[in-house]
Amino acid sequence: MVKYLGRLIGLCLSLSQSTDLINLDTLAQELATIQQTGSKRIALLGSRHVPITHQNLIEMMTYALVLSGNRIITSGATGTNSAAIKGATRADANLLTVILPQSLERQPLESRQQLEQVMHLVENPSNDNLSLAEASYLCNKEIVSRCQQLICFAFHDSRTLLQTCQDAEEQRKVVTLFYFD
Repeated sequence: MVKYLGRLIGLCLSLSQSTDLINLDTLAQELATIQQTGSKRIALLGSRHVPITHQNLIEMMTYALVLSGNRIITSGATGTNSAAIKGATRADANLLTVILPQSLERQPLESRQQLEQVMHLVENPSNDNLSLAEASYLCNKEIVSRCQQLICFAFHDSRTLLQTCQDAEEQRKVVTLFYFD
C-alpha cells in the first residue's frame, strides 16, 4: 500500500522482477514530488528550433513555475531556453540561473543581449575549445546535477537532449519530456 493524497493505494507487485522494483521506485519518487508543496529546483531545457507559439507556452509555463516559488535552471540558447529565461525573468529574476555551455563571448549575438541581463549567469570558458554539441552535453549534465526535476522539450532526433533525459532518469530525477514532432 502507498499513501497518496491521504488515500491508500494498493499496488500488486512481483518482487522477482527487477523492473517492478524500478517502477515502484519511480512511482514513489513521483508521488513525493507531487505531494511536495515547497519550492523545487527545476531544470528546463529544449531545442533551439521552436515555433513562436511553443515559445510563448514555454514562457507562460516558466512564469507560472517561478510565481509558485520554484527556481529555474536553464541554458542560454535561443528557442526553448530563451523562452524560459523570459518567463522566469518576468516573474522573479532572482529565481533564475542560466548555465552556459561555453563563455558568453561564444554565444550568438541575439542571445548575448538577453544573457547580459541575467543575474545568476554561469559561464564555462574551459569548454570554448569543444564543439557546441560536446559543450552542451557537459552543460546539460551540470544543469541536471543541480536540479530536482527536468522538463525537456525535444524532437525525436534531438540526441543531446534525449541523452540528457536518460542521464537524469538514471540519477532518479523526475523527468517530463515533451516532443515537438
